[in-house]
Amino acid sequence: MSGIIGKKVGMTSIFGADGKNIPCTVIEAGPCVVTQVKTLEKDGYTAVQLAYGEKKEKNTSNQMKGHFAKAGTTPKRKLVEFKHFEDEKSLGEVITVELFAEGEYVDVVGTSKGKGFQGVVKRHGFSGVGGQTHGQHNRLRAPGSLGASSWPSRVFKGMRMAGRMGGDRVKIQNLQILKVFNEQNLLVVSGSIPGAKGSYVILEK
Repeated sequence: MSGIIGKKVGMTSIFGADGKNIPCTVIEAGPCVVTQVKTLEKDGYTAVQLAYGEKKEKNTSNQMKGHFAKAGTTPKRKLVEFKHFEDEKSLGEVITVELFAEGEYVDVVGTSKGKGFQGVVKRHGFSGVGGQTHGQHNRLRAPGSLGASSWPSRVFKGMRMAGRMGGDRVKIQNLQILKVFNEQNLLVVSGSIPGAKGSYVILEK
């Protein structure tokens, strides 16, 4: 599984060959540096660690400074491990958007926008108690009953209730690459991806 680390730039739309207007997302992907190559003999599994995004040296620990120095690169902000990379990669090698081609399909992993503490209607799609009569008062978006009485005398685990929403790791699968701009390190993929503008994303092919 090959991949690259990127940053969400924003959304736009382009016209396809059939004249349809396609919503799409622009991603700044790479360049990423190979900062570690894990092997079966030494680590028990094979993987490639990529680094992306510049970081100030004063904000980097001495341990990480040494880690990046081994790869011959400056401190980076985001580190991600990719197992079973398609091609053999060496320490310090740079990976760019040239890894991808137009028409390919990729999976995009990101962290969804945080929504804060939300109720059951927004969080789980409940309809609310409904009805305005029979003495109901301020029950429109209430969760309703949470369970029985003397048995089980508790609320079952996994009960859908109000709580913090968003801020989760989300993977969107099978997004088509519409455009590749090698000079600007930009990819244009169809559809939307999780996260706010400027948030880090992982592309897997």
